[in-house]
Amino acid sequence: MLDVLGLEPDDECVYRALLGRPGSTATLLSDLLAVSRADVDKALSRLVGWGLVIRSADELFTAAPPAMALGSLISRRRDGLRMAEHALATFAEEHRAAMTGSSIDDLIEVVTGVDAIRHRFLQVQHAARTEVRSFITAPFVALPPDENTAEPLALDRGVLFRAVLDRAALAEPGIVHDAVESLRNGVRLRVADHLPMKLVLADADLGLVPLAVTPAGEPGAVLLHRSGLLDALDALFETVWRTAHPLGLSDTGDASEAGVEVGPQGPSELDRRIIGLLLAGVTDLTAATQLGLSPRTLHRRLRHLMDLAGVRTRMQLGAYAVRNGWAEAL
Repeated sequence: MLDVLGLEPDDECVYRALLGRPGSTATLLSDLLAVSRADVDKALSRLVGWGLVIRSADELFTAAPPAMALGSLISRRRDGLRMAEHALATFAEEHRAAMTGSSIDDLIEVVTGVDAIRHRFLQVQHAARTEVRSFITAPFVALPPDENTAEPLALDRGVLFRAVLDRAALAEPGIVHDAVESLRNGVRLRVADHLPMKLVLADADLGLVPLAVTPAGEPGAVLLHRSGLLDALDALFETVWRTAHPLGLSDTGDASEAGVEVGPQGPSELDRRIIGLLLAGVTDLTAATQLGLSPRTLHRRLRHLMDLAGVRTRMQLGAYAVRNGWAEAL
């Protein structure tokens, strides 16, 4: 648990043991934890050095109050991370200056193979300081959305995520569940009729563009550094983002065909998902499949929603849903 602060497993075990047994000897701790005396001595030495444990003149050890000792350690680690961030900004500026006038080989890196593309895809997100933008299209060759371990870590750092989904990708199994999770975590999602490519951008510094499969049968990608080509992809993303449809899917549990009646105040969470998918342009069959409903149940829900809204067509239902807060406005 405390490894993020630099503590080793033995350090944490010894510290926690001392919390309930102040004034213990190294021998007692060794017997209590079934850890060798040498390892206990090393852990105590480190803990004393960090101010987490107090050693008396007669070689008795007591844990320092956690709020004070660990709080101080956390503050030092936080200060160190801030200094590292400042250093990163400085290094990035030096790198940009060095790249000015560089040859094309310095600006473009060709990546071949699924593993290499996956590694670069995660690296690009880890490198982002403010924003990650992406085009998501099917099929998912290197890394499905639910295996993107870099996204939650970047979100925790305060990095903004914006993604545009190709409409056809909404038919992929589990994609709606993944989209709901992303929306719940703060990712902003939109849907476009057709995307020209897969794309990942980290700030204005890095871009990863997957390519077609090579003649040898391996997928390839191009990693772009700051350049005119990367600026063009930046502009392309922003143009597509402005015209794409916002995807608003409520965070609800597994859909079921029971207990989905619309209340007197408006649609249920399941109904909002149905509206969100249909406004995004997916077919009835795709929407029903993604939500775990039969087509018949989906049609019944839509008919009930139209009755509730007092409209006669789906187009009118969509307009009513946007006007009355049932779905996110365009």
